[in-house]
Amino acid sequence: MEQLIAGLSAKSTTVVKAENTASAMGSGDLTVFATPAMVALMENAAMRAVAHALPDGSTTVGAEMDVSHLKPSGLGTEITATAVLAEVDGRKLTFHVGAHEATGMIGEGTHIRYVVDRARFLMKI
Repeated sequence: MEQLIAGLSAKSTTVVKAENTASAMGSGDLTVFATPAMVALMENAAMRAVAHALPDGSTTVGAEMDVSHLKPSGLGTEITATAVLAEVDGRKLTFHVGAHEATGMIGEGTHIRYVVDRARFLMKI
């Protein structure tokens, strides 16, 4: 198991389809990549960046997302989100996140996740 250290990173990729557009997700009425879909892709990259470095029985949960969605992406466009672990403060993990398509950056920001024990976390439900 690797140690949680700044610099760990991962990418997640998707293609803009009808189901991840603003009109389908209810976040708008246009057939463009939805901001909630971009945020989920960024969160997935952040989760994956550190998953291999966590203690057995642990995972991370998203707590805060501060992003800007900079430009629209149409149907059929491939979107790649990247997350880089920028800071470790105990259980708090801060990531720099971004999303881009072939023509450039479409979104960027900061994402905070916390390391939790899976079983104890689920007991709170």
